[in-house]
Amino acid sequence: MKREYDFSKAERGKFYRKGAELRLPIYLDTKLQHQLEQIAEKTGKELGEIVNHLVKKEVELLEELS
Repeated sequence: MKREYDFSKAERGKFYRKGAELRLPIYLDTKLQHQLEQIAEKTGKELGEIVNHLVKKEVELLEELS
């Protein structure tokens, strides 16, 4: 790593994209991921679809309890 960097020719906001969505990586426990992959395979759905469905149901449940 350099001791000092020259940003005199830098362009502010060069890679900024208005309205861009940030997609957070979610890391599952290995055993849980394997179980969910098996469910996804059996149902013919994508793993992300299965996980989103489970999380939505959990959030609905939590909102009911509050």
